[in-house]
Amino acid sequence: MTGAASEAPLLAVDGLKKHFPIHQGVFGRVAGHVHAVDGVSFAIRRGETLGLVGESGCGKSTVGRTLLRLLEPTGGTIAVEGEDITHLGREQLLPYRRRMQMIYQDPYASLNPRMSAGEIVGEPLIIHGIGTPAERRERVAALFDRVGLRPEAVNAYPHEFSGGQRQRIGIARALALNPDLIVGDEPVSALDVSIQAQILNLLMELQDELGLSYLFVAHDLAVVEHISHRVAVMYLGRIVETTDKRSLFEMPLHPYTEALLSAVPIARASARGRKRVILTGDVPSPINPPPGCHFHARCPYAMPRCRTDVPALREIQPGHLASCHLHDDGVKFPLGAAA
Repeated sequence: MTGAASEAPLLAVDGLKKHFPIHQGVFGRVAGHVHAVDGVSFAIRRGETLGLVGESGCGKSTVGRTLLRLLEPTGGTIAVEGEDITHLGREQLLPYRRRMQMIYQDPYASLNPRMSAGEIVGEPLIIHGIGTPAERRERVAALFDRVGLRPEAVNAYPHEFSGGQRQRIGIARALALNPDLIVGDEPVSALDVSIQAQILNLLMELQDELGLSYLFVAHDLAVVEHISHRVAVMYLGRIVETTDKRSLFEMPLHPYTEALLSAVPIARASARGRKRVILTGDVPSPINPPPGCHFHARCPYAMPRCRTDVPALREIQPGHLASCHLHDDGVKFPLGAAA
C-alpha cells in the first residue's frame, strides 16, 4: 500500500447519486426518475462514527445501501482506503464485502425465520469459505457471548427471541467477518427506548474494542448525539451540513438543521433562548425536486438566488461545512441567535 493510500480515509464517497427510474405504460417506458440521492460526498475515518440524519424519505438509507453496492450507483465514486470500488464486478468486490457490513432497521424482517440463530450468524463464514465447521461453530458461540446472548441459544429460531435480542443477532452477524465498517440503517428505531440504550452502548463498546467505523443512519437526533463523532444532515437527497456533533447542536449553520434542532427539547444551557422555527409547506417530491437549493421553498431566509443557484457544500468554519447562500460574500449568518 502506498503512503497516499495509507493516509486515505477508510471510506470516501464523492458525488454519489442514485436515481430510480419510473416506468409507465404497457412497454414500461421510463417516464422520469426518483432522485433519491443527488450528489452526496463525505468521508469516514477509522474508529469514527458519522451520523446521517434527516426526515423520512430524504435518501439516508439509500446512501447506506448504495455505498455497500447493494444498490448500483447512478453516479459518483466510492473508495475504500483510496481504492475505487464503484464499478468493481461481483468477484472483485467480494473482499470489500467482508470489510463492510450492515445492521438493518427491522430485527423482525432482517432474519430468516427458517434458519436458527446460529445458522444466521454463521452464514457469512460459509459464504466466504472461512474455517472448518468446528471453527465456525466456535466463532458463532463467541459472537453470541460478545453481543450478550447465551451461547446455547444458537439453536433457537428468530421467533423465540425478543426484538432487542434479534437485533443482537443482527449485530453478531455483521461482526462475523471482522469488518472495518458497519452501516447501521436506523438499527434502534424499532426498539423500546430502554432497549435502544443497551444496543447503542453495545455498539460503542464494540467500536472501542474492535476499532470499528460506523455510518449510523437515524432520524432521532438524541440517538445521533449519543453515538456519533460527526454528523451529516440530509435534505431531499443532498447533504446540507456536516461537522462534529458539538458544533452542530450548539451552532447550526444551515436553516434546515436549525429547524430540526428547534423541534427537539435540548436540556442544555446553550439552547436556552433559541428561537422556535416552524417550517411551512411539505417536502418537495424527489421525482421533481426544485431548482437551486432544494430547501428554498420552506426556508425562512430564502433569497432570490436560492431559487436558481445550487449552494456548494463548503467549509464555513474550521471543520464545519454547510451549503447555504447566506454564507456567501461575507453575509452574517443569523442562525443560533437568541430570539
